[in-house]
Amino acid sequence: MNRVTKCLIVSIAAFAGVAVAMGVRAQVTLTHVHGLAYSADGQQLMIPSHHGLAVYRNGKWSKAPGPQHDYMGFAGTSSHLYSSGHPAPNTNLVNPFGLMRSADGGMTWEKLGLEGETDFHLLAASWNTNAVYVWNPEPSSRIRDEGLHYTLDDGKSWRRAKMTGFRGKPISLAVHPDDPKLVAMGTSQGVFESSDAGESFKQIAPGPGTAVFFDLDGKHLWYGGFDKEARLARAPLRAGPAAHLALPPLGEDAVAYIAQNPAKRDQYAVATFKRSVYLSMDRGASWKEIAKAGKAK
Repeated sequence: MNRVTKCLIVSIAAFAGVAVAMGVRAQVTLTHVHGLAYSADGQQLMIPSHHGLAVYRNGKWSKAPGPQHDYMGFAGTSSHLYSSGHPAPNTNLVNPFGLMRSADGGMTWEKLGLEGETDFHLLAASWNTNAVYVWNPEPSSRIRDEGLHYTLDDGKSWRRAKMTGFRGKPISLAVHPDDPKLVAMGTSQGVFESSDAGESFKQIAPGPGTAVFFDLDGKHLWYGGFDKEARLARAPLRAGPAAHLALPPLGEDAVAYIAQNPAKRDQYAVATFKRSVYLSMDRGASWKEIAKAGKAK
């Protein structure tokens, strides 16, 4: 195992991704990255941070309005944002949040349970359904076991996935936009896909699987990897070989998060472990750097 692979596994095992400590207007610094998502209208790209949300809109970075919480396990859907994490200082909220959701782009948040019990660092939500999947780090009042679980009723009840065929340490997680039973996970040993809500998994690519994302067309899975250099691929679901896409030179870095603009579906964004962010307007054929090593452009 080379040094970069070890670094990636350690980063994910600690669930250190990319968060954001921000200044004013263009003075935005990405100190960590904990997720990546477009707003439902496609107008802004959001990066959850240690101090609220960083927003990229119309070619400019800014600090989003709303509470400056330490958002973790961040996911966007057509109607809500879902997150976990820790409250901002002086908010008198219970730490950690458990699961919460926002219907107004992060201005306000609704508690969905497990507050004071669990911080989900690995969380994914289905774009057009209400399925939310989490990797549970330890037993709690509602989730009795560690491992992959999902809810179809916004946290009122949880189901445990058996995960037959799954191997390695979990790194990334994604849910199909329309089929709540179709799940993908990236681990230290590969990229795995399940069509039965995580009851069984089939490996579709070698590891480590640094990022996974279901295309909103419902027909493709994007995934990141590392093999001497960063990799990015797009594979048709259940059929055909993967197409490998060129990335900018990343050195000892790799793709940690992938997002797609729901209003302009040829537009994608990726964020890396070392806090660089890139945009593509042509389905990954070319990339524009909008943040480099944490420094917003």
